[in-house]
Amino acid sequence: MPRRTLFLSILVLLSGVTFITLDPGAVARAQAAPIFYYDPTWPNALPNLWKLGGVTGLAIDNNDDVWVYNRPNDAVAVERRAEPDTDIAVCCVRPPSMIHIDKHGNVIGSFDAPQGHGMAVDDDGFVYLGQDTVRKYDPQTGRVVAEISKTPEKEPREGEAEIAAFRRQHPPETPMIVGGLEEIRIVENDNEMYVADNYVGGRVLVFNLETFAFKRGWGAYGKPLAEISLDDADHAYTPNGAMARDFVGHLTVNVSNDGLVYAADRRGNRIHVTSKQGEFLKEFVLAPNTGAGGSTGGIAFSPDAEQRYLYISDLTNNRIWFLNRDDGALVGHMGRMSDAGGLFYGLHMIAVDSEGNIYTGEVQNGERVQRFVPADSPRGRLLQQLADLR
Repeated sequence: MPRRTLFLSILVLLSGVTFITLDPGAVARAQAAPIFYYDPTWPNALPNLWKLGGVTGLAIDNNDDVWVYNRPNDAVAVERRAEPDTDIAVCCVRPPSMIHIDKHGNVIGSFDAPQGHGMAVDDDGFVYLGQDTVRKYDPQTGRVVAEISKTPEKEPREGEAEIAAFRRQHPPETPMIVGGLEEIRIVENDNEMYVADNYVGGRVLVFNLETFAFKRGWGAYGKPLAEISLDDADHAYTPNGAMARDFVGHLTVNVSNDGLVYAADRRGNRIHVTSKQGEFLKEFVLAPNTGAGGSTGGIAFSPDAEQRYLYISDLTNNRIWFLNRDDGALVGHMGRMSDAGGLFYGLHMIAVDSEGNIYTGEVQNGERVQRFVPADSPRGRLLQQLADLR
């Protein structure tokens, strides 16, 4: 095929593409930092007139399929005018809360479940959803097959005396889920599940994957659960101020191949690294001037054997940060706030497949999933050819 014809074919295939790279300063500081291109061909349009809600869970299974947990009830009136109780327009309707998308962008399954936060998929395809506890679902039927124990009531939202009484009744060492869920991670080789709930600023909890029995847990700096402070002052953080003694809030977690646990304390603008037993090893501080929710959201790893980089999603600044996993040094970043394809409006969830593609999920006004491909991948090189035409 003549070169010009080939390039015109690429333009037709990938029209509307946005190129995402690190800012020039970041590239100058770290030439080895990852570079990605936004892939406008993934996913395909959702079927059945579905309009996606805010994405609160994102997982990649061992087939590199993408599982998207969303909040259908985020849809406002103009987004559900085709629903039976309205039926005044040709689009749209709320989708199931769990949607299964293959690597080609096609929806290949779905089921409905209560809305929540955080998810994982095991090697057998069972889906684990955070819904004030962790529930395990059969993906074919949407039936709950197991769940972790939780307290029968939630912590009161207000009333100093009521909150104090609840915390006395359910101290930080309570061996069950208290409050809401932020993250779920499965380590099949250990037969364990890591859960981050949001009680007293956040706790890392570990459960047996088969029995769902509680095994161990810890707080900030690896402290035993019983030593987590009930004083809210110990969970307070001021941008550019001293690090809090305990987790500040919105805790997420991930586990590396070499057995390190990374707990991102979003409202505290930091990541704590521990062993699987909770032994504190180091602390990474990221964009410490960030307020309004904090900088350290979801954690993903680069796909190389050493998992050299951490990829951190940042809801407040609407960017992905790239850090050296060894020392937490910032090597670059990607994205900013915008509703344009390839940028972010409410960057919430992040996941990476075996080929190194980054998948993101947005809340707020974004409410979408996007894919970004490595610049040195076949699709990345194709996108680079397109960029060279400009």
